[in-house]
Amino acid sequence: LSYSGILCLPAEISPIIGPPATGAFKQRPIKPTAFRKFYERGDFPVAMEHDAKGNRIAWKVEIEKLDYHHYLPLFFDGLCETTHPYEFFARQGAHDMLEHGGPKILPVIPQLIIPIKNALNTRNKHVICTTPKILPVIPQLIIPIKNALNTRNK
Repeated sequence: LSYSGILCLPAEISPIIGPPATGAFKQRPIKPTAFRKFYERGDFPVAMEHDAKGNRIAWKVEIEKLDYHHYLPLFFDGLCETTHPYEFFARQGAHDMLEHGGPKILPVIPQLIIPIKNALNTRNKHVICTTPKILPVIPQLIIPIKNALNTRNK
């Protein structure tokens, strides 16, 4: 500041402090999921199979014979998990069921919205990066089913 050639400075210069952090990106605590409870009770027809390529799920029953209204939302609920073996079983189980589900998937999709939302709301970087990897499979499966239903209903 200058006033008629004289430089005027405030008595004390204080640093500018921005607004406090809102915590919008702060990771939220992950609560125990129904997936974990069911896995620990042994309610899932799965086992871990170790081979030269790594781990994979060994299904105790054919995937096509599973009750998709019961199991698929539980596997999607497990997408919040970050510890082994829960994380592996949830992601691989959801992927396998979507891959083999065919027309059984379409009626279950409304039940998958809340588990997907819960997974993304954890704000855990690992969960946020891996959950969307399962989602592109859904439209690829729904479009042929929807087209088949439309032609059948005509």
